[in-house]
Amino acid sequence: MMMNEDQVNDIIRRWRDTPEEDLKPEDYQQFKSLGSACLNEGDSAQLLTFLQNEKNQGIVKSMGCVLMAPLVNEAVKKKKSFNHCQAAITHLSRACRPDELLHSFLELIEDIDPGAISETILVLVPHLQTVLLCLEERRAAGVGSVLSALQKQLSRLPVPYTQRQAEADEHGLCRCCNALAAFTKPFIEVAMRKNGNYVTTSEGEELRMELFKFCMRSLRAPLLEAELNRDRKSSLWIFATEIMVTLPAIQVSVSELLFFNSLKKSSQTDNSQSRESRACLAYLLFVQLITLDSFPAVFRPVFVLQCNMEHINQLLNSKNESHLLKGLALYTKSLESVEDNSLPVSLLDLKSFYDVPQNLRKLLTDCPIQHLRESGLQVFQLFINKLDAEAKHKFFRCMLKTSNHAGVESYVVKNIRNQVEFSMKPGNTNKWFLGEELLLLLGLVLCLPQGAQTDLLNSMDKIMESLSLLRYLIIRDKELRSPTDVWEKLCRIKDEYLKMLRVCIGISIGYYSAELKALREDQKLKAREARDASRSTRLVKSITVKHESVSNMSPEVQHQVLQSALVTFDLMESLIVRIEEITEEKKKITT
Repeated sequence: MMMNEDQVNDIIRRWRDTPEEDLKPEDYQQFKSLGSACLNEGDSAQLLTFLQNEKNQGIVKSMGCVLMAPLVNEAVKKKKSFNHCQAAITHLSRACRPDELLHSFLELIEDIDPGAISETILVLVPHLQTVLLCLEERRAAGVGSVLSALQKQLSRLPVPYTQRQAEADEHGLCRCCNALAAFTKPFIEVAMRKNGNYVTTSEGEELRMELFKFCMRSLRAPLLEAELNRDRKSSLWIFATEIMVTLPAIQVSVSELLFFNSLKKSSQTDNSQSRESRACLAYLLFVQLITLDSFPAVFRPVFVLQCNMEHINQLLNSKNESHLLKGLALYTKSLESVEDNSLPVSLLDLKSFYDVPQNLRKLLTDCPIQHLRESGLQVFQLFINKLDAEAKHKFFRCMLKTSNHAGVESYVVKNIRNQVEFSMKPGNTNKWFLGEELLLLLGLVLCLPQGAQTDLLNSMDKIMESLSLLRYLIIRDKELRSPTDVWEKLCRIKDEYLKMLRVCIGISIGYYSAELKALREDQKLKAREARDASRSTRLVKSITVKHESVSNMSPEVQHQVLQSALVTFDLMESLIVRIEEITEEKKKITT
């Protein structure tokens, strides 16, 4: 119902003369309706004048909170009324009761328009700070509620992944993060005395805990998702720095949080979200080097690596590209400080030293992103380089037993050869890659678990590398003939392996030759489509290459695959022949 000016003035006079406790819900609703009508009609200046009028301060104090939502929503639109609305909000923030304002603000945050999240937060934050600083009781709880509510809304915004996206800040996440960092500063100061001593009251402790929770949530989102580079100090990089500086400012020991938190076994601080936050914290410290200059230098590199393995495992256990990149970077940095050939075998008994390589193996074999696989392989080799001889031996055995992937196994076999070659050099002799211990590895390398049914095409990487290792060992027989029984056992392993491999090659050549012949005959027929479909159906049941069914390939590609397979088998056969020739030559020399 529309009212004229006299009616409105009569209502205002009644409100002025009515004690607050006698105001009814209808009065609050009518006050909100009149204020909203002013905004809708473009009379924001008139509304501001009314709110600032000394005669109306009783009304403002009693009912002003109900105008917060319409004023904020109008300010977000950034029309001509923006300055008037901001001034009105500022006045209400100082004139109304802080606890009532806080309640109104929290309701407003909860009901933010999904299309205006960042705009609304940027309008609210300065006024929220004012209200909370005026709050005399339960300030810490209020700060916690506000930060939690704001971060819940920010989590709905996409995190910029590239430098260009961060600079454009299309959704306003970066600006909001900077606003939140500025928002917390006075509360960090409140939690401390001016002389730098920490307040020991329960309120001070609670405030520090709420700020700590804010930091941990920020580490998990958006910082764990963000692409950060210390050479390009983006808005999110600056926000990360603010978080890292805040932790010691609120009396949180970063070293204790990273290295000793798991010893407490507290369910409150050791859940999945907390582990993600600490993993991001380790990344910011050791990779981005944020606040590293104030980090204690007493920790040995091996201890840092051992502690960081938990965080690395958390990151590598993810399928998120940003998490994987951070995990690989943290793994690399943690290893680089460790001396080569120094990590003892006892470390491999730790769960994290088993889990991390297994997650790395999954990345190498299952990840579809090439640059991650390439980075993963570099870290895999770096880890091997840091292990001492006994640890390398145990690690190779573990990977050969658990990887179930010819590519990974071939890479391990290649490393075994490198270690054998290294051990044969003067001054490097060790029992792990010469003598009895080497036979344990060769038993895993020179074997075909499926026997005559082995798929040579999918196992070819390991088989070719194994034959290369065997050829090398036969050539360097002098270093392996003492003691004699070791050489004899090696020869038995070799003979059994080559015998079974020859059987597999014979079966495979016969089978693939028949398939190739059949494919060629089909291609000659005029009814090509029907015939090719028939052949494809038959091939799908029998052949896969690198986990891809041959039937999914065109006839031309099928032909190339089959032909290539036959060439590979011929190459295997030629290597076997060469190994046998070298063996015979060595026998003649020794006799």
